[in-house]
Amino acid sequence: MRLERLNYNKIKIFLTFDDLTERGLTKEDLWRNSFKVQQLFREMIEQASDELGFEPTHSLSVEVFSLQAQGMVVILTTKNEAVEEFDEEYMDDFIEMQVTLDESTDVFFEFHSFEDLIQLAHRLSPLNVDGGTVYSFNDRFYLLMDFDTYAFGNTEDLIAILAEYGSPSTITKYRVHEYGKILIDYDALLYIKQTFSL
Repeated sequence: MRLERLNYNKIKIFLTFDDLTERGLTKEDLWRNSFKVQQLFREMIEQASDELGFEPTHSLSVEVFSLQAQGMVVILTTKNEAVEEFDEEYMDDFIEMQVTLDESTDVFFEFHSFEDLIQLAHRLSPLNVDGGTVYSFNDRFYLLMDFDTYAFGNTEDLIAILAEYGSPSTITKYRVHEYGKILIDYDALLYIKQTFSL
């Protein structure tokens, strides 16, 4: 679980699917309001309080974004005046959560070198996977793909191939789009395959 303060009343928490598995949860469990899910949110708020000084208030907005390969991004936003002291009993009884859930078909992978992208493009070519957008940000390369545009049989198989060359990004596509540089805007894998030989 990785935490990042976005501003004075908003934090972002990145949960991998391993984080969920360790707590006995699946991605589908987050759509239900079970005891385990409430426990997970309580744990996230406690960790945010300890690490970032984030204090919940009377009303807490929770936005959960499920990413295909990466895991879950949870945005917590307090809505009223800050609570002076973190209190477990207060949290149990009085915090009202408004939860918004969203699932993305995007896959966003990070690569250490451009050579990894060249290898990937040639590997995916026989499978007719040739789209995507490539970014550069903080000396890394990022590939953004929308799996809805492919007639590829098993998404998990395609993600497994991507994971051989890179790793799921722990930063969002929005941050990379905002602060990074677009190197290849569309059909990135096709362009890389046609331009760079093995």
